[in-house]
Amino acid sequence: MAYLTAEQALADYAVLLTDLKRNLSSESSPVVLFGGSYGGMLAAWMRLKYPHIAVGALASSAPILQFEDIVPDTIFYDLVSNDFKRESLSCFQTIKDSWKELDEQGNGQDGLLKLSKTLHLCQTLNTTGALSDWLNSAYSYLAMVDYPMPSEFLMPLPANPIKEVCRNIDKQPEGSSILERIYAGVNIYYNYTGTVDCFDLDDDPHGMGGWDWQACTEMVMPMSSSEGLSMFPPDEFDYALYADDCVKNFGVRPRPRWISTEFGGHNISSVLEKFGSNIIFFNGLLDPWSGGGVLKNISESVVAIVAPLGAHHIDLRPATKEDPDWLISCGESKQWRRLEKTLTVNG
Repeated sequence: MAYLTAEQALADYAVLLTDLKRNLSSESSPVVLFGGSYGGMLAAWMRLKYPHIAVGALASSAPILQFEDIVPDTIFYDLVSNDFKRESLSCFQTIKDSWKELDEQGNGQDGLLKLSKTLHLCQTLNTTGALSDWLNSAYSYLAMVDYPMPSEFLMPLPANPIKEVCRNIDKQPEGSSILERIYAGVNIYYNYTGTVDCFDLDDDPHGMGGWDWQACTEMVMPMSSSEGLSMFPPDEFDYALYADDCVKNFGVRPRPRWISTEFGGHNISSVLEKFGSNIIFFNGLLDPWSGGGVLKNISESVVAIVAPLGAHHIDLRPATKEDPDWLISCGESKQWRRLEKTLTVNG
């Protein structure tokens, strides 16, 4: 696990691409980097660190500003909350109210048993902590994958999944409890296929173990939730507690300033302007990671494509007949034409 770092990944790609071009007798062929999310961060950083390896990069949904205090700690959960609020204010409020209900019911064994039954959990809860995390994950991932077409990126989901979740929450019969409504909503995310009999909170359907390690070493992204704008309970990032959890789980202590030291951080605009070129940053504003993304042009050749209705790296998804016009137009933008010109010149 010690080799699981951004720096090692970039070095590995540099060696791979150099050897691949040599073995294929293609030393003069240009290379363009494509990546989404963490891969998008790597694409942008590799263009900075190894400009002789690749002539350009598309960094999609790459939150390279989500470190230290470059952007507000609350931005991620505020954007998740906005996605739900734009679909249904009553849905937003139900979720916001559910945390208090969860805490009250979780205060005792009878309440924990009732919670476990209401939410169709495989094991009876001992505390509400894991359940809160499970619900938090569902809402966050739904905001990321709120695509206008069906997808199976994280889970099998319908088109516009937040709309479907809120519809299920809002349409429950009169007299339904808040947590019964919550179950109806998250069942869309965790069980859209209808094949799950009960939910195991210890399951890791997204394979996040590797990322958890990186988050405990160099990918320290502070996140808080505010009482006003957010549908999540107020929570302030506590670095000391965060670091202690990392020591407990992995035996390592985080380096919260390393990424900004290595790749630019607070001075990233200046770094990109002076040392970067031929990088396209794509961000969809429905994606909560867009809060840590590059949303404005930095220079003539370090540019931003911003899609107000876009979700997490939607531009990298396969084309479908359901693609809206705004998504198609992103691929025909002047930023893309500039990258194509770069390929032609270097090809």
